[in-house]
Amino acid sequence: MGKGVKTAVIGGVFAAMVGGAGYGVYNFVSAVNGDGGGGGGSDAAVTKKSGPPDKEEVEKASGTFFAAWEKGEAAQAASYTNNAEGAAPLLAAYGEDARIADVEITPGTPAGTTVPFSVKATVSYDGKSEPLTYKSELTVVRGQNTGRALVDWEPSVVHPELKDGDTLVTGEAAQPPIEAVGRDGTVLTEEEYPSLGPILDTLREKYGDKAGGAPGVELTIRHADGSGDGTTDGTGAADSTLVTLAKGKPGKLRTTLSAGVQAAAEKAVKGFPESSVVAVQPSTGEVLAVANHREDGFDAALQGRVAPGSTMKIIAAAMLIDNGVASMNGPAPCPPTATWQSQTFKNLTGMEPNEGATLANSFLRSCNTAFIKLIDEEPLTDASLTQEAQERFGLGRDDWATGVVSFDGSVPAVSGPDRAANAIGQGQVQMNPLNMASVTATAITGTFRQPYLVSPELDGRQLAQAKGLQAGTASQLKQMMRLTATQGTAAQAMSGLGGDIGAKTGSAEVDGNATSDSWFTGFRGDVAAAAMTQQGGHGGDAAGPIVAAVLRAGG
Repeated sequence: MGKGVKTAVIGGVFAAMVGGAGYGVYNFVSAVNGDGGGGGGSDAAVTKKSGPPDKEEVEKASGTFFAAWEKGEAAQAASYTNNAEGAAPLLAAYGEDARIADVEITPGTPAGTTVPFSVKATVSYDGKSEPLTYKSELTVVRGQNTGRALVDWEPSVVHPELKDGDTLVTGEAAQPPIEAVGRDGTVLTEEEYPSLGPILDTLREKYGDKAGGAPGVELTIRHADGSGDGTTDGTGAADSTLVTLAKGKPGKLRTTLSAGVQAAAEKAVKGFPESSVVAVQPSTGEVLAVANHREDGFDAALQGRVAPGSTMKIIAAAMLIDNGVASMNGPAPCPPTATWQSQTFKNLTGMEPNEGATLANSFLRSCNTAFIKLIDEEPLTDASLTQEAQERFGLGRDDWATGVVSFDGSVPAVSGPDRAANAIGQGQVQMNPLNMASVTATAITGTFRQPYLVSPELDGRQLAQAKGLQAGTASQLKQMMRLTATQGTAAQAMSGLGGDIGAKTGSAEVDGNATSDSWFTGFRGDVAAAAMTQQGGHGGDAAGPIVAAVLRAGG
């Protein structure tokens, strides 16, 4: 129905009511009020029911819906739902845009008002056809105004992977397939490296036309949060391929990833639920590995936004040194408690106070109170930590161009208790493992090199720039991290690793969680890595072993 026709129908509703066209009026009103709008309107108006639909109603409502769907009668099928206006476009796209035909739906045994079913169909395009099979389910509900038994409309009824605003399309793929390869030429596949699945999809959408391939023909889910043309806009989701009717010619895309380090990262995160890790090469900024082990599938390694705990003390220590407040061997007393603007901060349970501690000693033991006591020394201001993070470590300016979707940290300038909390990685600071791996790389080299997965030469993008650290500051940070890895809170996790090593632990408290998040960042030679495990406890308990395993593989 065209827009003009629809307007005419709406405009003529009250005239129709006066004229006594009861069935047409019911159809329109019930559709607007979430009661479908299909057949059986006059009967439902007379014999309105209440309560959950019974077994017979569930079978009848689902059966009529399935029958119309199988026949490709989109409007009719939509009228058997409680949202005909929302259901009709997707059901129409199923046969038209997605070119799905010969649909056979087999219902399973209902569980109350929920009906599982399987779909068998054929996808065809330009003389090519492929079978399509999948399983889904629907629920039958009572219409609010009419009492009719109706299918409760959700896009997932049509396909379990569909969400609000998504649609189905069959045709030439928006981008050619890619063969992503690591730095040594090893082909990187989702089957072998599961964490790379979303990254490989994004790389294809972003660089497929630059890798020299030719597109194939696919049935895809075009996601509502993508750019609308089959590609991701950098913040949304790339299209999801359901069926390939004709394979395209893959183009080869070289990445910075190391197959060996990636394999170690994948294995390491599997040992700890809700874990993420990133490894980078400090001398170049190249990302060597990205791995996640999460139930929700979210890429927390690159896109996470959570408090990093005491790993933030690397930046806080740099701020203290750069501003002449403290030095590695200068005093940084570690009392049992420290109060900043009415908020009292404590150390981890069991930490012995040390009024004669140096900054190095308080750093390697991860003493919170030492940093809190120094936060109000002149010339420090509310903006000092933010300036250090942005100008020296390249964080929090929203200008990283990694080649994929990523978050480059946030260290806001704040006053009150959060100014002190930010210095120990709580408060309003937000980071992810990519950010903290970069922090370690900057700390040990003195130079900020923005991390990236794909060479900027491929698309001419500009990498973020920052001043980096003074040589004396970097030297002190690296030595304090060495001491932490050999004598401090990171010693157990880093034991057995040879070569030049250093680390910093962290645990971040999260409101509502009984156990803190575990954070750990470290280096070995020319590899820096950082990991986070949600509710993993102390930094060395969960995140530490993950980082150690990755550093070991990095050689």
